[in-house]
Amino acid sequence: MISVTEAQQLIIQKAKLLDTFTLNLEDAFGYFLAEDLTAPINLPSFRQSAMDGYAFIHTDKTELKVVGQVQAGDTQIPDLKKGEAIRIFTGAPVPDAADTVVIQEHTTRNGDQLILDKLPHKEANVRPIGEQITAGTYVLKTGHQINEASLGFMAGLGFTKIEVYRKPSVTILTTGNELQKPGTPLKPNHIYESNGIMLKSALGRIGITKVQNLKAQDTLEATKKAVKNALQQSDVLLVSGGISVGDYDFVQEALLSNGVKEHFYKVNQKPGKPLWFGTSEEKSIFGLPGNPASSLTAFYVYVLPHLRSRMGSLLPFLNERKAELTEDITNKIGKTLFLKAGVADTKITAYTGQASSMLNTYALSNALLVVPETETDLKAGDVVNYMDLSF
Repeated sequence: MISVTEAQQLIIQKAKLLDTFTLNLEDAFGYFLAEDLTAPINLPSFRQSAMDGYAFIHTDKTELKVVGQVQAGDTQIPDLKKGEAIRIFTGAPVPDAADTVVIQEHTTRNGDQLILDKLPHKEANVRPIGEQITAGTYVLKTGHQINEASLGFMAGLGFTKIEVYRKPSVTILTTGNELQKPGTPLKPNHIYESNGIMLKSALGRIGITKVQNLKAQDTLEATKKAVKNALQQSDVLLVSGGISVGDYDFVQEALLSNGVKEHFYKVNQKPGKPLWFGTSEEKSIFGLPGNPASSLTAFYVYVLPHLRSRMGSLLPFLNERKAELTEDITNKIGKTLFLKAGVADTKITAYTGQASSMLNTYALSNALLVVPETETDLKAGDVVNYMDLSF
């Protein structure tokens, strides 16, 4: 059994980058850049007016003559002399001779006569060439996750295609003869299968949509065959259940018989101690606990950062933040605890119902409160770390 820190180090060390491909910019949201981008042009590429108003050559005079107009997109720009002004609109090119734009709210106009009610400082409201970025400088670097702002930024520089890391295909393999598909009358001593839809949705939150759900019967041969098929079809295999030490837990043997190399089995934590991780060439395999809350915790703490790392992220783990405890917490078992919790303002409260089978409190949680294995007693008012689930 290894510590949480050791397990997290291993899942990053063994995260091989997926291959890259060229993608249309309009389809790139959520992907990670696989290249450093440099600006092909200055932005803006010409001097722009930052406001609606009047362009002029700065002077102490407060009365000017309006001699023309320019709007965004115009290519013919009127000439301008001292003592003259040109009506101008936001984003329009500033005439070469002009060095200042006065906003229209600070003027009074009567025909072609313009009175400056408030004289701006020289160069006011003029965006210089390259104010945002200059040609040849870095725009975004490898590992940047593309968001709506970076899409707009790249489009403004004229990019139409970029190189990104591929997202993985994933198979979720559930085991357990007691599991039954929702929507059918529940048989005696059965439970509805919930981990499949839960894990698929969690994958969707990090942009992975090529996901298939498979079911294996609780026999060694059926599990071995299901594992073999999944490894042939997907980059990543998440096995739900069957990884503990019961008489009908065949997952570990099935994985090893299919040539998967084990990197660790069991982590000193609660919930989710019976966690298995291995690789097979370019494939990643996690054996997750069957209990739903344990499975989801293992996903957040290990699977998510491993997948994000393979997708090119330089910051793969969920954000850790700090908050003040509202109640005492005792940890007498010498394990790292991941507690379902709620954060409001600067306070954090661990919910009741921490059992590994319980999703009712998980559904309300926006945080995983982390109690290190070395901490035995935390008091109300202590500042603690938590993993932010609002990602």
